Amino acid sequence: MKSLVSTDWLEKNLENVRIFDGSWHLPSTNRNALDEFNSVHIKNSNFFDIDKNSNQNSNLPHMLPTKREWEKVMSELGIKNSDHVIIYDNSDVISSCRVWYTFLYFDHNPNLVSVLDGGLKKWLKEKKETTQDIKKFQTSSYIAKENKSLVLDKDQINFNIQDKSFELIDARSKERFLGLHPEPRKGLRSGNITGSKNIPFTEFININDRTFKKKDELISIFEKNKLDPNKKIAFTCGSGLTACVLGLTNSIISGRKPVVYDGSWSEYGIK
Repeated sequence: MKSLVSTDWLEKNLENVRIFDGSWHLPSTNRNALDEFNSVHIKNSNFFDIDKNSNQNSNLPHMLPTKREWEKVMSELGIKNSDHVIIYDNSDVISSCRVWYTFLYFDHNPNLVSVLDGGLKKWLKEKKETTQDIKKFQTSSYIAKENKSLVLDKDQINFNIQDKSFELIDARSKERFLGLHPEPRKGLRSGNITGSKNIPFTEFININDRTFKKKDELISIFEKNKLDPNKKIAFTCGSGLTACVLGLTNSIISGRKPVVYDGSWSEYGIK
């Protein structure tokens, strides 16, 4: 799996890949991802709206779309099954990882979907090329296949509390995991899923340039948290976004595709 690409690599391959800005911001930030994309973005990129391109019939936030919905979105964006797709973001929650995970769930070749390490922030810092022009692509006929082994539902999470067949890792902050801070979404209780462990997603990210830490550092964080490498691992968070940051981290370490509890605390924590 080619989970990450560098800014230098993307600069050299701008004309050979498809690029998405997958920025998503917590409502409390009062930031508009589409407005920010329209004002500045990497050349040849298109905006990927995480909320709009999710299951519109669910009352939970940005749940995985249906196969048909995904094929329609990809085809309208002109994505081909053979395209190498690069996703970046300018988000505090590294939201590009959620888009990366969704491509894997719908069986895009894992060697042909990558996250830009450091995102737009690093790209701008390095004064690489940006634009306000939005490139239009011809529509395509994208074919998807659901890889249902990559997603868990509430019943599977509850069964695992007794069965303990996999480790469940929560990407939220320590304060939210321990119930010391209220949840940002209304109607949710505080706390965590019985038996789950907590590794805040921020532990895997370098503060200075928002890149992922080196592989040996990532491994040591897993070891410090006593994760059994022989056991299956799944990831959860507030609404299925930062769980994918942990999922990408695990793919760097193990080469495995991530398994995510899609509903996460937005479903599990309903009062």
